[in-house]
Amino acid sequence: MKILLVEDDKTIAAGLEYSLQREGFETILCENSRFAREAINSRISEFDLCLLDLSLPDGSGYDLCGLIKQRRDIPVIFLTALDDEVNVVMGLDMGADDYITKPFRIRELSSRIRSVLRRYQKQQQNSQILEIEDVTVNIQEGKIYKGDREVLLTALEYRLFLIFANHIGQVLTRAQLLERIWDVAGDFVNDNTLTVYIKRLREKLEDDPQTPVIIKTIRGLGYKVGE
Repeated sequence: MKILLVEDDKTIAAGLEYSLQREGFETILCENSRFAREAINSRISEFDLCLLDLSLPDGSGYDLCGLIKQRRDIPVIFLTALDDEVNVVMGLDMGADDYITKPFRIRELSSRIRSVLRRYQKQQQNSQILEIEDVTVNIQEGKIYKGDREVLLTALEYRLFLIFANHIGQVLTRAQLLERIWDVAGDFVNDNTLTVYIKRLREKLEDDPQTPVIIKTIRGLGYKVGE
């Protein structure tokens, strides 16, 4: 398991690296927000979990958490000396999966890490089938069905709809969709091409493509699938 560790206190960081490696984890250490952003943007697919210090000299763990969750749905645990309820709630609202206050014992942190990873693995096992209206996505098979009928999609159409299916109820901007298609596929997709692919998906999945109820346009913002 590879962990992205973001901690600006060199003494704490060295102790955490040593202890986590003894517990069997591989760690990538970043001492500030700038280095962390570079790692997230270039290596996010490598990480299984992120440990983020909330207070950084050039930013905040909250901002890094938001960037991570945009890029990939992996667990995030905040490390902080702040233990008041406001910060706990804010951290969880930002998408953090757990929150541990300093000082803490490495055994406690290790236990929390393994607990969060187990929870994510269980969620992934239970999320192989996604249902939106009368459309079913079988992730394991890589197939999409409308009712009992399989809908044949191109690879890029499937990837695009899977992005929507993994963010049910969330408004996704065109920029976010373009970025994620590029990240996943390595294909060049411009704004006009995205419009074409959304039109094709609607033609294949909607009962009435002119009045879509699955892939809805949110004017001025982007698109949303589901509630």
